[in-house]
Amino acid sequence: MTDQLPNLDTSLAVPGNSGVDGHKPRILLLYGSTRQRSFSRLLVEEAARLLEHFGAQTRIYNPSGLPLPDDAPVEHPKVQELLDLMQWSEGQVWCSPERHGSMSAVFKAQIDWVPLSIGAVRPTQGKTLAVMQVSGGSQSFNAVNQLRVLGRWMRMFTIPNQSSVPKAFAEFDDQDRMRPSALYDRVVDVMEELVKFTLLLRDRPDLVDRYSERKESADELSHRVNQRSI
Repeated sequence: MTDQLPNLDTSLAVPGNSGVDGHKPRILLLYGSTRQRSFSRLLVEEAARLLEHFGAQTRIYNPSGLPLPDDAPVEHPKVQELLDLMQWSEGQVWCSPERHGSMSAVFKAQIDWVPLSIGAVRPTQGKTLAVMQVSGGSQSFNAVNQLRVLGRWMRMFTIPNQSSVPKAFAEFDDQDRMRPSALYDRVVDVMEELVKFTLLLRDRPDLVDRYSERKESADELSHRVNQRSI
């Protein structure tokens, strides 16, 4: 694996581990552009290599072909693929290009397909999240700030660190690998932190066990019992 990470000083890296129940942390990575040379995709691919080095297993979702929200049935294959990956994951990486001072429509459409609950399963609640953005110009934090708000709305634990890559076209070489720089080091920091937080939080469902939801479940159970006794 380390030969795929030519810019990583492996003497300083602290690999992750498989956690309490023995499986590697499951991380889903989303990006926000369908361009042939998408820099948000290239950054996500770099992040996936790092995550695997730190002991995680990764899946990258390709948004090409995903219909606009509500413009196709939920049974659409690309929608089902996305929802399955959402439920599979224990942590996620979101990376969007900044478009007109905001996250891209391609990225937002992916999240807008995800409901807060699928049956009795909440597909994002309690999962960890790392946010990143790429920009064509000077450094900005508009997209990552919006992604943090979105992550909170989806009931996720967004880690403190984040990555914003300005002039992304200059940060990748002809082999589509990120060049050595402080920006690359920040991506390493973010991925290492995501694995650590995922290992800490994934075995603690009690941290997202809400009183209001327990009360609602108890009320529904009581209602069903009363209906059967009538």
